[in-house]
Amino acid sequence: MVALQPPMHLSGRCVCPSDPQFVEEKGIRAEDLVIGALENAFQECDEVIGRELEASGQVGGCTALVAVFLQGKLYVANAGDSRAILVRKDEVRPLSSEFTPETERQRIQQLAFVYPELLAGEFTRLEFPRRLKGDDLGQKVLFRDHHMRGWSYKCVEKSDLKYPLIHGQGRQARLLGTLAVSRGLGDHQLRVLDTNIQLKPFLLSVPQVTVLDVDQLELQEEDVVVMATDGLWDVLSNEQVARLVRSFLPGNQEDPHRFSELAKMLIHSTQGKDDGPTGEGQVSYDDISVFVIPLHSQGQRSSGH
Repeated sequence: MVALQPPMHLSGRCVCPSDPQFVEEKGIRAEDLVIGALENAFQECDEVIGRELEASGQVGGCTALVAVFLQGKLYVANAGDSRAILVRKDEVRPLSSEFTPETERQRIQQLAFVYPELLAGEFTRLEFPRRLKGDDLGQKVLFRDHHMRGWSYKCVEKSDLKYPLIHGQGRQARLLGTLAVSRGLGDHQLRVLDTNIQLKPFLLSVPQVTVLDVDQLELQEEDVVVMATDGLWDVLSNEQVARLVRSFLPGNQEDPHRFSELAKMLIHSTQGKDDGPTGEGQVSYDDISVFVIPLHSQGQRSSGH
């Protein structure tokens, strides 16, 4: 992007006037290169993790949330159920979306439709309002398949009594009764308990990339990006986190470590030790990682940094 002559010119200019098939390059923007670089990085990282896990005989996986500031824009790439938000004086803006079995139901069902062998005859790809039992055979029930956003009716068949591909709702939703996320890194060897059914075909490592044009914002000193794992968001909403940010930063302007102290305070707020400004006093039993990133200094730099 910063080279005098990038490999492709990103110009959309006429490259071969004599041949109408090659009159115009596609209108590719500079930010599309950053998005592509992030998408490729996630894919390559997942492949490296897979090789390392296989070589060491270990199993495991994680979600991934990445923020890159480049040439006046903030790129947030997310694969999993971590979350990033922008908090300003009068605005809370989500910078990522969570990927769970529920939010990606149609993609997961579509994969099972195209490759039914992935379910090894042990699961049904159809979604029902509740788990079906033997007494439901022949009854009319609501269902959803891969091509449906809405619901329809069908008569219950024996194959419908199998365990659902996606079961539960909200935080309890699970993919193949095992994973609570539908995107992430690793888990190449993960199988459904007591079966040889792999979860990896359903688990994408591809991130969704959100672009924030920081140069277009009139940034204030207390404008921050909060990035955190799901343990924080299980207990606190975007608005509750924003209230905590706004109540903490004005009173700690002289503290050079105020942003890391704010991150600690956000974690403390999930431990149920006091009601605090949220008035909830809820407890998160998950591990939590939190970053609080000030944007003001980034916006003041020249675009090349």
